[in-house]
Amino acid sequence: MDSVTSDEVYQDRILPHVSRTFALTIPQLPPALRTAVTSAYLLCRIADTIEDEPALSAAETLAFLQRFKAAVSGSAESAPLALDLERRLTERTLPEERDLVNNMERVIRMTAALNERPRAAIQRCVELMCYGMPHFQHNASVRGLARASDLDDYCYYVAGVVGEMLTELFCDYSPDIAQQRASLQSLAASFAQGLQMTNILKDVWEDRSRGACWLPQDVFARHGVDLAHLSPEHYDAGFGAGMGELIGVAHAHLRNALAFTLLIPARESGIRRFCLWAIGLAVLTLRKIHRNPRFTSGSQVKVSRTAVAMTRILTNLTVRSNALLTLLFKLAAHGLPLARPPELRRPGLTPAVPEHGLEAIALYSRHAGRAQPETGMQLERARRRSDGSPAA
Repeated sequence: MDSVTSDEVYQDRILPHVSRTFALTIPQLPPALRTAVTSAYLLCRIADTIEDEPALSAAETLAFLQRFKAAVSGSAESAPLALDLERRLTERTLPEERDLVNNMERVIRMTAALNERPRAAIQRCVELMCYGMPHFQHNASVRGLARASDLDDYCYYVAGVVGEMLTELFCDYSPDIAQQRASLQSLAASFAQGLQMTNILKDVWEDRSRGACWLPQDVFARHGVDLAHLSPEHYDAGFGAGMGELIGVAHAHLRNALAFTLLIPARESGIRRFCLWAIGLAVLTLRKIHRNPRFTSGSQVKVSRTAVAMTRILTNLTVRSNALLTLLFKLAAHGLPLARPPELRRPGLTPAVPEHGLEAIALYSRHAGRAQPETGMQLERARRRSDGSPAA
């Protein structure tokens, strides 16, 4: 077995151990896309593992992410990084994640073997993720994010960049899909934000137990709620109202996710299934959160295995019909609040994080554009970042 084949076998073997969702959805993709998407997900998971390790100080986390970004780009060796990082990982890191860190060289080799366009898309995604994540993690607290726009920025760095990367991989795979590149890219970050927001809402109490809150203060302040003093044991109607607003925003983003999917040619049923399963599970999760506002654990609003199976069956039956998929979405989302079509925000792109400190990470510009509403990803994480799918 040559090294490339061996590396590919490793990727396929480790994937189900670090993501049950992607182990289901990636095999739906055409063979020409599976290797690239698997490599991309595993690289994002390594970045998450670095960011999640509590034994690392903020400066150490930033340094490891810088080294990882350099290894992925090919400007530094990955083996010394893997060795240094593995020595710092604690029992908080799952054994499968430790194994992935130890074998990062294999994943990076698979990425380096890709054609130029998909390789560049993956490298850009990793660079932006490594750039943006430390700022938010360094400032994480139970007080929440200051503004809804900060939530948009957070979602962009941990999920939106993944949606944009997947769009480039899809366009490189298919000239027909590439004809829709502009429209797809205008919706990609919104797609991902819908999935990410669903997980943020579902995991709000688990995040608080770890000292973090990704809810925006300005939304809840309108309802008289101080996020710093929330407690799952004492339900506040104002908190429920704020959650309802965010459910409406997530619902609007998921409408954009459906619009994104319907731009994919109907004959590309594997790519459509890859998208639709995540969208369907997110909508069902939002519905459970909306119907049970007093939930105190993500497990109470987790989609059942039966619902997962039904989502797969129904989307498989309707995958080629835009009209039926639109009807199916409306039925699944019935009764959910709906915000106005969300404003799409992307932090300005910065080529590299300065070496002299975390403060520089916060110095980015923003540009905004209106996301298309109904005219037209991210995708199960226990700790939920670059993989935004709600089917944990």
